Amino acid sequence: MLCSNVVLFSDGSVKWSSFSFTRLVALGTIVCSVFAVSFGPFIAMGQLPQVLSRLFPFKRGLCHAYWAPNFWALYNAVDKALSILGLKLKLLDADGASKASMTGGLVQEFRHTVLPSVSPLTTFICTLVSIIPAVLCLWRKPQGPRGFLRCLIICALGSFMFGWHVHEKAILIAILPLSLMAVDNRRDAGIFIILTTTGHLSLFPLIFTAPEQPIKILLMLLFTIYSLASLQRLFRKEGSLLSWLEAVYLTGLVPLEVFCEVVYPLTSWQQTLPFLPLLLTSVYCALGVTYSFFKLYLSMLTEPEGMQKRKDQ
Repeated sequence: MLCSNVVLFSDGSVKWSSFSFTRLVALGTIVCSVFAVSFGPFIAMGQLPQVLSRLFPFKRGLCHAYWAPNFWALYNAVDKALSILGLKLKLLDADGASKASMTGGLVQEFRHTVLPSVSPLTTFICTLVSIIPAVLCLWRKPQGPRGFLRCLIICALGSFMFGWHVHEKAILIAILPLSLMAVDNRRDAGIFIILTTTGHLSLFPLIFTAPEQPIKILLMLLFTIYSLASLQRLFRKEGSLLSWLEAVYLTGLVPLEVFCEVVYPLTSWQQTLPFLPLLLTSVYCALGVTYSFFKLYLSMLTEPEGMQKRKDQ
């Protein structure tokens, strides 16, 4: 839209021959109009600060009460492990170390004990850094609709991985468009299986009542088995969708869920370690989400220019 002359090649790539300032102004006008219609009534009633405080909950802490399975969940887990190790080895002051501030299950601000504490500005910079290479790659080497969709998914995952106070449900923003790419090639199908399985299981703690247990488990099993069987059949000539290590990781979700839902309620840890199932689920699923993010990123940065042409042919 920003270019006056566009050449579309058969391989799906695009060549921009000139930049149109008029189109830039038109696009800016459309964007500003949408913002004016959306925020205009709140500005007129003097309620814009209330809206911004909810859109940008900087006072609610880095993570939600239940950690979303992203980079900060791994960061918190490492800090917690180093904190426990430091107290055991008497390298940290027991009075100065924070106790259960991150694992209290409360929406609040907290400070890390060993690792540097993370500010909203830090998360903004990390998010920006995580999506800039993908956007630049799309700008310099357009790959048609597939390339745009891949970049869109990477940006969604980048925001999920490094954003401030991310809700665990936000993983669906990346899972849904990735389903369109899963039928395109074997590599994306494998990423889809890993991301959907870990992403869906990470939502289990949100559905915690006893009557809902069999429903959520059966629905996830049906979806996962059907997706795996269908995609494997679609790409049966190209080999397995998952490597042995990826298969082992996904299989590990089964004992994790059995421990959290069956074993843990029967132990005394319910009183002493109430956040343990949430922590284990978040950290284990964060490994799969992080792996999918980097694998998807790598596929975009290293995809040969001629691959799109071969796919279309």
